[in-house]
Amino acid sequence: MSKVVIFGNSGSGKSTLARKLASQDEVAHFDLDEIAWQPTNPPTRQPLKQSFAKIDEFINDNSNWVIEGCYSDLIEYVMVYADKAIFMNLSIEDCIENAKQRQWEPNKYPSKQAQDDNLPMLLDWIKAYESRTDTFSLSSHLAMYDAFPREKVMHTRNEA
Repeated sequence: MSKVVIFGNSGSGKSTLARKLASQDEVAHFDLDEIAWQPTNPPTRQPLKQSFAKIDEFINDNSNWVIEGCYSDLIEYVMVYADKAIFMNLSIEDCIENAKQRQWEPNKYPSKQAQDDNLPMLLDWIKAYESRTDTFSLSSHLAMYDAFPREKVMHTRNEA
């Protein structure tokens, strides 16, 4: 493995798989959540130009990597460089269950309580995956997967 992009719904296991691949293959790991949002309340998206610049910096600094996220606009930008695409296309029920069992993510939330307080919103977000038409939607992810010209894999269930 050298350059892998992983995408899918919230709770689909993107981060878990990305950390596993990064560790096993000793490559850099980049979570697009870290650059996609401005620190505002409510959260607002970072301008794409700024996110693209941060992606470019990461790619220029790392010859081998795994990049993960749910943002089709950012993933499409990364796919030009990727050797492999992994689509985490789990059922809504599996994504909900994974989200409920999610460990505290200190890079995203100031406390476990803050993460838990956000869970109802996250579950509603996950449930809307198939009906949304935005950059976070099933339809946008399927289109990216179908168009990717190199090696690609679709996971439809949790795997060990």
